[in-house]
Amino acid sequence: MTGFGTHGVWGWFKAISPEQAGEIEQLGYGTIWLGGSPTTLDPARRLLEATTTIRVATGITNIWNTEPQAVAAEFADLERDFPGRFFLGVGVGHREATQEYASPYESMVSYLDGLDAHGVPADRRVLAALGPKMLRLAADRSLGAHPYLTTPAHTRIARETMGPDAFLAPEHKIVLDTDPVAAREIGRPPVATPYLKLTNYINNLKRLGYTDVDIADDGSDDLIDALVAHGDGPAIRAAVDEHLAAGADHVCLQVLGTADIVGVLRQLPPV
Repeated sequence: MTGFGTHGVWGWFKAISPEQAGEIEQLGYGTIWLGGSPTTLDPARRLLEATTTIRVATGITNIWNTEPQAVAAEFADLERDFPGRFFLGVGVGHREATQEYASPYESMVSYLDGLDAHGVPADRRVLAALGPKMLRLAADRSLGAHPYLTTPAHTRIARETMGPDAFLAPEHKIVLDTDPVAAREIGRPPVATPYLKLTNYINNLKRLGYTDVDIADDGSDDLIDALVAHGDGPAIRAAVDEHLAAGADHVCLQVLGTADIVGVLRQLPPV
């Protein structure tokens, strides 16, 4: 698992350019995670072609808009061209966004069976997991879990649920701004819409002790501060590294408020 590095960068699959990927690699980050449920692995290929050592993972490939056989074929092509550098992050998405959404746990099991049948190794995939059943499935049927929109408290629970050997790589949002009010103005909108309107994230936050009051009105200050680290570079690094202290192997940073991802990363302490 050490090849992931302790820190990575998360971005929408259209948001990180090949040039930025090369700069992120030069800064020492171990993995780039591509979100937004792309229907093919082409976005990963473009970043792999532009870099030499950094790993690239989907965060996530959505089981409802892809077929295991097709994904497995693309995985095989990437493995041939970039051995050991691509990892398949898989998730069930959201009930509110997918007409076909049904029985998420059983549907994920079926999708993993399909990946098995078509040759995607279990140790080259991770699951977007929040609740205990999916976390245990991640430990049993994949390398581990890639939780999104979580806190170090969730990371601690996830580690206890999955055991010591499963890979754990939470995402955490960051805003480089030392003014808490200004930072919340940047961080609140992408948290509130859509995530505070999606059942799976709401349920997970409530399991962590947040209330309807915290979730209402686009999120309380306490909730936004827990989900979006802000401050100067050292303060942000200290906040996200709480995931590592809580049991994560790797934490991936999502930069908010600017397209200049690399400019923000340069102001954080070196990884």
